[in-house]
Amino acid sequence: MSNDRHKERVPELWGGMECTLNRVGKHFHSQLALNGHLSRPKDLELFAGLGIRTLRYPVLWEMVAPQRLDAPDWRWTDERLNRLLELGLEPVAGLLHHGSGPAYTSLVDPDFPALLARYARLVARRYPWIRYFTPVNEPLTTARFSGLYGHWYPHGTDDRTFVRTLLSQCRGIVEAMRGIREVTPEAKLVMAEDMGKTFSTDLLRYQADYENHRRWLSLDLLAGKVDRCHPLRLWLEQNGTDDAEFDYFLQSGMAPDVVGLNYYLTSDRFLDHRLDRYPEWTHGGNHQHRYADVEAVRACPEGILGHEEVLRSAWQRYAKEVALTEVHLGSTREEQLRWFHEAWQAGVKLCREGVPVRAVTAWSLLGSFDWCGLFTSITGSYEPGVFDIRGPSPRPTLLAGGLRQIVREGELSHPTVRSPGWWRRPDRFLPGLNPDLPSTGDECAEERGRILIVGKTGTLGQSFSRLCRHRGIPCHLLSRGEIDIASAASVATAFDRYEPWAVVNGAGFVRIDDAEGDASTCFRENTVGPAVLAAECARRGVPLMTFSSDMVFNGSKRTAYQERDPVSPINIYGQSKAEAERQVLKLYPGALVLRTSAFFGPWDRYNFVTVTLRRLAAGETVEAASDLVVSPTYIPDLVHAGLDLLLDGESGIWHLSNAGAVSWAELARCCAKMAGLDSSRVIPRPAASLGYLAPRPPFSVLGSERGVVLPELENALSRYFFDTVPPENE
Repeated sequence: MSNDRHKERVPELWGGMECTLNRVGKHFHSQLALNGHLSRPKDLELFAGLGIRTLRYPVLWEMVAPQRLDAPDWRWTDERLNRLLELGLEPVAGLLHHGSGPAYTSLVDPDFPALLARYARLVARRYPWIRYFTPVNEPLTTARFSGLYGHWYPHGTDDRTFVRTLLSQCRGIVEAMRGIREVTPEAKLVMAEDMGKTFSTDLLRYQADYENHRRWLSLDLLAGKVDRCHPLRLWLEQNGTDDAEFDYFLQSGMAPDVVGLNYYLTSDRFLDHRLDRYPEWTHGGNHQHRYADVEAVRACPEGILGHEEVLRSAWQRYAKEVALTEVHLGSTREEQLRWFHEAWQAGVKLCREGVPVRAVTAWSLLGSFDWCGLFTSITGSYEPGVFDIRGPSPRPTLLAGGLRQIVREGELSHPTVRSPGWWRRPDRFLPGLNPDLPSTGDECAEERGRILIVGKTGTLGQSFSRLCRHRGIPCHLLSRGEIDIASAASVATAFDRYEPWAVVNGAGFVRIDDAEGDASTCFRENTVGPAVLAAECARRGVPLMTFSSDMVFNGSKRTAYQERDPVSPINIYGQSKAEAERQVLKLYPGALVLRTSAFFGPWDRYNFVTVTLRRLAAGETVEAASDLVVSPTYIPDLVHAGLDLLLDGESGIWHLSNAGAVSWAELARCCAKMAGLDSSRVIPRPAASLGYLAPRPPFSVLGSERGVVLPELENALSRYFFDTVPPENE
C-alpha cells in the first residue's frame, strides 16, 4: 500500500467485492457464486483498470477447506492471488465474511477460535507476501444476525448466544493474527465493522444508549478497552462472560492497525415508541417497551451521522489509522456516485486536518444479491455496483468512471453530484413523518447545465421529467414550440441557451396507423429530428439518448429479437424508426438508441393496459389481437434503466422491455384477472379483423444480448397496480 496519497493529504482509493459466504440452516449462500466471480478471473483486470492498488479480497475458509483443515484446496486462491501480484494489486485478505466457518464448526463451537487460527496460519504459510488481513469481517454484525436475530447459522435469538458468537469471533481474530504473525511478523490487522448510531425518543434513550455502546464492542474488545469501567461490563458478565475472558482481551495486545468502518444509509437507526406512525413490519421491542426500529434517515430531521463523524469518532476513540472499508449504496447510478462523493470528500477533509484516514473503499465492485432480505434466501434481487454483471461480461457503470476520475484528478466533478442525494432532500421521510423543514428547492438553480428532455406533451417526455425530478437530476422539458428538433437552427439555439450535459429525445410520431397516410410527417418527426439532434450532440460532445421500436422487425422470427438482428420493417412507422437508427448512429456513434415495445405506465390514461382496465371496469368488452405477440414495457422501468445507461456512458442500440412474451389478448386477460375484473369480457380477435391500417409484425418480442436490465413482466404489472389509482367508471 503506497503512501504517495498521504503526501498529497488525501486517502488511498481501495476496492472490494461483496463476498459473503454465510450459512442459513444447512445451506451455504455465496455471493461469489451469484456474481460469477468464481469462474471469471478476468474480473481482476477490470479492477486494476480502475486505478486502485489495494483490494479487499476473499481467501475464505469455507471455500479453501470446506471438509477439513488437513485437506485444503488452494487452486482457486493460488490463481487469483498470483494474478493480483502480477497486476500490482495488494490484497487485504478476508478469511471469513459474514461466515460461521465450514460445516465442521460454528460460531458457538469452543474450538472455533483455534480452528480459525489454524486456517490463518495455513494462509500465511502459503502466501507469506500478504501483509494485510481481515480475519473476520463485521463480527458484531455477524453476531447480531447469527446470535440475536436468528437470521444466520446457528440462528440464536437471545443475548447470551449473541455474546458467545461475538466473543468467539473476536477471540478468533486474536488467535488468527497471532498465527499469521508467526509466519509474517509485520502482518497488519485491518478490522472492518459496521458503524452506525442509534437515535431515539426520550422514552427509549436507555435502549439507544445501550446500542450506541454496543456498536463499539468488537473494536473495544480487541483494543483492550473492556475493563471494569466499561459500560457493558456488567451486561457481558450477566450473559456468560467470565473474568478469564475479560483478561484474555485486556492482555491480547491485538488492537487493529487500521480501524475499518463500513457505513451504510441503513446503519443509523431511530427507535420510536409511537408505533402508530410506522408500518407494522418495523415494530419490535425489548423486555420493557415496544417500539419501531427504522432507518434514521427516514425519520430524523437531523438526518444521518455521516461519513465524516463516523471516521472522526473512531480515530478519537482508538488513535489508530481509520478507513472507510465499505462504501456502497443500492440505488440509481447518480445516487451511488453522490454517496461515494460524500465519503471521499469526508476522507479528504479529515486527512487534510491531520486525521489519519488511510483509505476510502469502493465496495461491491460487482454489485450484490439479496441484501434486501439480509441474504437469508436466494431470490435474484440484484444491486449493481462499480460494474453491472447483467450481461455477457461485467460492464462499467457511472461509478467506475467516477473512480477513474478520482485516481486521475483526486476528485469527482460529474454534473449529478452538484445535486444532493435523496438522504439530503426533504422528501426522504416516511409517509406522515415529513417535518417542517425548509425546502432545498432546485439545487441546480442555474438554467444551464441540465439534462434537456424533448417531448413535453408525450408520455416519454413527461415520464423522464417526472423521474428526473424524483432522482434529483435537474432537467428542462421542452415542447415543440421551444425546440423543433427537425430544424438545425432551432436545435442549435436551444443548445446555446441551455448548454445541456445530456439530451433525451422523447418526441416522435407515435400513431402507427396514421403514419400510413402521412409518411412525410412521420419521417420528419421520427427520422429527421433525431438525426439533427445527433449531429448537434456529436458536434458538442453531448450524450444523446433517443428511442426506436420493435416495429423495425418484420416478425418472421419466433424467438426474441436481439440487438444485432437485421431490421426489416413492414410499415411506415417502422421504416421511419429503422432509418432514424441508421442516421443517428452514422452521425453520432456515441449516441444511445433504445428499442422498446408496447409501453404502459401509471401516469397516462391512454396506454393499452389502462384503457383496457377502464373499459372493463365500466362493464364494456375489449377486443384485442390474439395473433400479435409483444414484450410490454413498464414506463418507470424503461425510464430508470434508460437514465442509468445514459449515465453509464453506454452507446449503440439496446433493447429494453420487461422480460415476457404475450399477445395483446393475453395481456388484457392477465390485467383483468389481477384487477379482479371479468376476464371473459376480453374478446380475442385476429389482428386482421381489428381494422388496423398498418401491418404489424406477428412476433416482435425483444430480448437483449447486451444485458437484461428490466424485471419480469409479472413483476412490472404488480407494481403498475400498486402505483396506479384504480380506473373509475366513465
